Amino acid sequence: MTRWLPAPPPRDEQPPLSALEITETECRRCGTLIAGLNGRYACPLCGWVNDHADSDAALPTAEDDSDHPAKRRRRTRRPRGD
Repeated sequence: MTRWLPAPPPRDEQPPLSALEITETECRRCGTLIAGLNGRYACPLCGWVNDHADSDAALPTAEDDSDHPAKRRRRTRRPRGD
């Protein structure tokens, strides 16, 4: 039995990969050592989250997100027949 795998999309259609860096710091509220991506942190113990502006990297826009509603096809509503 062979497994069929779809062909990858052409190189020019693939989104560019951004460099993600795993960083570590102490939680500012409880002192737990936490890890994050590109300087963005959330503590699983106390719930502290640092401000998005603390990071060196800019946040992606909504249009950069592959799940953004504008990229999906919207269903048309049929009028109700009362």
